[in-house]
Amino acid sequence: MIHFQNRICTVFQSALYQTNATVVHTDDLVLLVDPGWLPGEIDEIRHCVGSRRGKPVFLAFTHSDYDHILGYRAFPGARAIASRALAEHPDPERIIAQIRDFDEGYYIVRDYPLEYPRIDHPVGDDGETLRVGGTTLRFDPAPGHTADGLFIRVEPGGLFIAGDYLSDLEIPFVDHSSLAYERTLQKAGRFIGEDRIQLLIPGHGAVTADPAEMARRLDSSRQYLRRLREAVLRNDPAPELERQIAGYSFPKLLLECHRKNRALIRQELTGHEAGRVSSPAGQADEPAR
Repeated sequence: MIHFQNRICTVFQSALYQTNATVVHTDDLVLLVDPGWLPGEIDEIRHCVGSRRGKPVFLAFTHSDYDHILGYRAFPGARAIASRALAEHPDPERIIAQIRDFDEGYYIVRDYPLEYPRIDHPVGDDGETLRVGGTTLRFDPAPGHTADGLFIRVEPGGLFIAGDYLSDLEIPFVDHSSLAYERTLQKAGRFIGEDRIQLLIPGHGAVTADPAEMARRLDSSRQYLRRLREAVLRNDPAPELERQIAGYSFPKLLLECHRKNRALIRQELTGHEAGRVSSPAGQADEPAR
């Protein structure tokens, strides 16, 4: 289950959707980001966190999709960090209902209660920081995939925890706003371009320490959104994009997401209100990534 490990972080990867949970362990603190999915996987993460006793523990969420918040109450005592938008989510019970539906559908029993996160440190502005000893955590709102996304950077170490952006497995999943998504990619591009990022950790898929691979993922996401918007303006079904997506490892889910992206952008361009899009498979027991 350990996907990557170095001197300051351990990235656990779930069997489900290759979802990453990151444990940052510096001399000053422990930061756990997006713990999930299955009980055995969360137990392994708990053991990692518990083995570093004596340091303050923080629990951060990159966004409110249920696959990223379902481990919240498995870590009592940790101080929770998320965007202000996540803290003020208009319908948190819907998120908890998705977890319950998932657990019931697969007969999953958890040894902790299900609860929407109560946030101790809500982040509202770019560049907010939390300093503990010699460790600095930097936070930036990252809307687009969802309205309540959050980028997390850790210094020293050059970690960039990107949530559901910049995955090698996925096209952009635009559940909130394509324009906000593009602005968030611009923000990510500034971070990567500063040459201070040593490790990119996406919400799903492989981590990378290769600057060229980080730039490739960034450019791929930008190009996809640009080409999709142009296709919608031309009323073109964009078969070349679908052929490109068919070359991914898991194309069925991505093609469904692509069609939802196209519908959302069409709504944006025609002036209709574009609300949050449901999960790619349209089912409550799958995450709206």
